Amino acid sequence: MIELQENQLVGKGLHREVYVHPDDSSLCVKVVVLRGEEETRREQAYYKLLQRRNIVWDMLPQFYGVVETNKGEGAVFELIRDVDGSVSKTLEYYLQSAQLTEQYSQGIQHSLQLLKDYLLSQNIITMTIKPKNIVYKKQDEQSGLCVIIDNIGNSDIVPLSSYSSFFGRKKIMRKWTRFIASMAKHYPDNQPLQIILSGF
Repeated sequence: MIELQENQLVGKGLHREVYVHPDDSSLCVKVVVLRGEEETRREQAYYKLLQRRNIVWDMLPQFYGVVETNKGEGAVFELIRDVDGSVSKTLEYYLQSAQLTEQYSQGIQHSLQLLKDYLLSQNIITMTIKPKNIVYKKQDEQSGLCVIIDNIGNSDIVPLSSYSSFFGRKKIMRKWTRFIASMAKHYPDNQPLQIILSGF
């Protein structure tokens, strides 16, 4: 039984909370707090599929199975940290401030292109792509990696795109186009971001 404490909380969504693993600071534990069981099952099943496919994990945290915690069953994942050791912040955090977006614009633009190429090359399917579900892993002032930390998986009744790169590419491109359009719509006054998005 792993004891999760409130001071170890590093993220909270609608259905789940994320804690630093008390025994290993390079890991985190996701626990369901509100009707997130189906989402969790889907995510874990998809991660196991990716493990069987032996993908490259550059822009996805690795999954290390489930553990029992004082808050119920928890899923253990790699915890994404910046080069200085701090927990990486979401892309949303950097986009909410035009000043921050401009400061890291070179790295954000490059890492978004890398993320797009990564999803296509590894045929990784997401439910949706949102800035709050991506962390920007800072490597230095000019470079970083966008890592998707949530909403991975495929809810299609017949998930052809999970197994066929032809259908996977079509789905990934549809979701990527929506992602870019959504950022442009939600941050209309962030001029550095608008410049970044014009390249996509």
